[in-house]
Amino acid sequence: MTVSQDQDVDQHDLKDLDQHNLRDDLKKRLREAFRKRKQAARFQLKPPFPPNQSLANGDEKKYPNKIGNFTKGLRHDDFGEVVKEDYEALIKALKSGKPEDFDNIPIGGRKLVNPQAGLAFDLEGDDSHKLYIPPAPELDSAEEAGEIVENYWMALLRDVPFVDYNNHPLAQEAATDLSKLSDFKGPRENGTVTTSTLFRGTTFHIQGNDKVPSDLVGPYISQFMWLDTPFGVEFVERRMRTRRANLDYMTSFPDWLSVQNGGVATNVPPEPEQFEANRRYIINGRDVGEWVHIDVLFQAYFNACLILFGIKAPSNPGNPYKNSKNQEGFGTFGPPYFINLVSEVATRALKAVWYQKWFVHRRLRPEAYAGLVHLFKIGKKPNYPIHPDAQNSSVLAKVFSHNEKFNQGTGGTYLLPMAFPEGSPIHPAYGAGHATVAGTCVTILKALFDETYVIQNPMEPDPTDSTKLRKYNGEPLTVGGELNKLASNVAIGRNIAGVHWRSDATESLKLGEALAISILRDQKLTFNENFKGYTFTKFDGTKVTI
Repeated sequence: MTVSQDQDVDQHDLKDLDQHNLRDDLKKRLREAFRKRKQAARFQLKPPFPPNQSLANGDEKKYPNKIGNFTKGLRHDDFGEVVKEDYEALIKALKSGKPEDFDNIPIGGRKLVNPQAGLAFDLEGDDSHKLYIPPAPELDSAEEAGEIVENYWMALLRDVPFVDYNNHPLAQEAATDLSKLSDFKGPRENGTVTTSTLFRGTTFHIQGNDKVPSDLVGPYISQFMWLDTPFGVEFVERRMRTRRANLDYMTSFPDWLSVQNGGVATNVPPEPEQFEANRRYIINGRDVGEWVHIDVLFQAYFNACLILFGIKAPSNPGNPYKNSKNQEGFGTFGPPYFINLVSEVATRALKAVWYQKWFVHRRLRPEAYAGLVHLFKIGKKPNYPIHPDAQNSSVLAKVFSHNEKFNQGTGGTYLLPMAFPEGSPIHPAYGAGHATVAGTCVTILKALFDETYVIQNPMEPDPTDSTKLRKYNGEPLTVGGELNKLASNVAIGRNIAGVHWRSDATESLKLGEALAISILRDQKLTFNENFKGYTFTKFDGTKVTI
C-alpha cells in the first residue's frame, strides 16, 4: 500500500464519525485515538526484522528420524523414535495453520499444549513473528553436549543446599567437569567454572560505573523469592511445600518411553509421600524446581512488585510524577498501573515464545536427548551423534549408579533423572515459556522502579532451620541486581528440574526483554504526562532509554 493510499484509508475511516451525531470534542478524541493506534501499528513495518535465512538449526532436515526435534506426546517406536506419519501430521498443521489440521494430529496420551498460540496476533508490542532468537545449538554440537552435562549435574545436586556448594565434593566435581567442556556457556571466574558460579545465570547490572554480574552477587536465590509479600493489609509468607529429597522420575527406560508417548512415570508414590512434612524457604535445586512447577508464570513478578511497594522502593527516575508538586500517579505511573502492567504482559510473552517453539525451532527436550545418550551408551544406537564431551563426562557413571538405585534391581540407565513424574510439558523446549515471561516481566519492573536502590534489611534462610529467615550480611543487593537474579532463578530453575536447557533460559530472557521494550514503546504513545521515557539496564549490562 502506498503512502497516499494509506492516507485515503485513514480519511475513509475517519469519515465514519460524521455519520453519527457526536460532540465535536468526542470526535476529536476518537480521531486522535485512531491516529495513535495507527502510529503504534506502523512500528510493525519498521526494523529491526529477523534474518531472512532459516532460523532453525537444521536438525529437522539433517535427521530424517527427527531425533533432533521435539516429538513428545506423539507416538514412538520401541526406541523412542517418532512415528513418521504423526510428525508429518504435526508439520502439516503448523504449515497450514488450519484448526482442523491441528485437531487431526495423532497423540499418544497427553494433549499438545496450545500450538495455535503461536499464530495469535496482539495489539500491543511487536508481533510474535517479528521477534527473533538465534538457532538453538545443533544436536551433535559441543554446546548441546555441554548443556546436557550441566543438566545431569543439576539433577544429581538437586538436594544439596546452594549455600553448601563451596564445600560439597559433588559440587566441586561438577565444577571441575564443566570447566573441561569445550563449549560451555555458563558463568566462570577467571575462565573456570567454580562452585560459586555453578548453575548461575549470566545477567548483569550497573553498580556505580561498573558492569556487575547480577547472578554472582550475594545468595543464589533472589530476595524476591524469600521476602514476605504484602498483599493489601494481608501478608503472604514465602515458605513453600516442596518435594521430598531423593525422589526422581523417569530413571528406567520403560518409564522414559511411556512419558515420551504422553504417559507418566510409574514410580509415583501417594501424594502425601511425595512432599516434605513441613513447608520451608527455598534452599536447593529441588525447591526452586518445584516452585516453577506449580507457579502461574507471572506470580514471581507480581510478588516482586508488591514487595517493592512494601519496602518503599523508589520509582524509576523517568516517572513524570517523581518531582511533581501537586500530583501523584495512580491509573498511570502509579501502583495500579504498575501491578497491572507487570501481570498483563505475561500472555503476550507466551504468544511470542510459542511461535518460536512450534513454528521455528521445535527443539527436543533434555529428557529426550538423554534417551539418545542412553541408547548410544548401551550399544543399541551406536550411530546416534553424541558429541565426545557428553560421551566422556564423568557425570555419566554417576547418573548410571544414581538411576540404578531407583530401578529396583532392573539396572542402571543414562537417562536424566527428572523432578516431575510427567517430565517436561508437551511443547518444544526452545524458547522457554517461563524464561520469556521472566524476561518480559522483569524488564517491565526495571522500567517502573529505580534499579539502583539498595534493598534494606535483606534476608536469607537460616542454615540450621530452613523454616526461618535470618538477616543477610554480605555485599549490597540492588533492586536491579535482584530482579535480574529473580529472572535467572525462574529460568534456570526449570533446567534444574530437567525440562529445559541453558540456552533456552539465556536466549528466552532476551526474547522477553525485547518484547517488553516494544510494549513500553507502544505505551509511551498513550500518555498525557510530560514523559521523557524510562532508562534502565538490559540483561547484557547495556543501558537503554524507552
